[in-house]
Amino acid sequence: MGLLRNIYYSLSPSMRFVARRLYYLPIDTYDSITGRRKEMIPPRGMIFIGAGDFEKQGLHLMELLKKHAGLRPDSRVLDVGCGIGRLAVALTTYLDRQGSYEGFDIVKKGIDWCEKKISSKYPNFHFLHIDLKNDLYNLKTENQARHFKFPYENNSFDCIVLTSVFTHMMPEDILNYLEQISSVLKTDGKCLATFFLLNKEVKEKMAAKQTFFDFKHAYEGYSLIDKRVKEANIALEEELLYTFLEEKGLKADAIHYGAWSANADALDFQDVVILSKK
Repeated sequence: MGLLRNIYYSLSPSMRFVARRLYYLPIDTYDSITGRRKEMIPPRGMIFIGAGDFEKQGLHLMELLKKHAGLRPDSRVLDVGCGIGRLAVALTTYLDRQGSYEGFDIVKKGIDWCEKKISSKYPNFHFLHIDLKNDLYNLKTENQARHFKFPYENNSFDCIVLTSVFTHMMPEDILNYLEQISSVLKTDGKCLATFFLLNKEVKEKMAAKQTFFDFKHAYEGYSLIDKRVKEANIALEEELLYTFLEEKGLKADAIHYGAWSANADALDFQDVVILSKK
């Protein structure tokens, strides 16, 4: 696992996409010929977000939103870092005509797929490509996430979701995104966001080699797995998150620690944090 990750991180962002397409080409070709893959499910070589079964993971996330973030059929949903539509596909079976979905991502290939396969059939689902710099996904721009303003009206979303987004962002970028969330979230809305959070207990587990990841490169407020690709995996100090939330008028209603740090009752692999306005 470590060797494969090292090889993967040694590639440029564009070459990582190529390598994934080539790796999955045989099974994607087989699925295409046999018709095993559903129309809105992308080929495995195009899926650049997370691991596991694409469809099942989307349904799992939808259930988390229903149970912990107040998702309803008529909700107005914002999916920050929507990837290639994992949650959106699931929500096409749940949101009604009064509900709506907005998603944006920095990877244009994913947005193009979503517009072609989802928006064309569901007019209340909209996708935007936002060109921002990230050393895991996009080095072709100098636009920084810390300066990005969400292109939506204030107080306009019932439910906001960020899965495996803050785990690829530096603290300054996280702080800005929390400010944007605070602006566009309704007063009674909820935000579900995932993190890798560091606290005393987690650090003890990491030292004892009990965690899935070892964030061994420590900096002020955060730690990294790999110094070469900083935004590949980032763990944030839990106390710093609380400071950020206080500054931006948000609060953590609940923190559900993830399976990555050896929690048997985890909701998900990453730490799930439920946010609301103060």
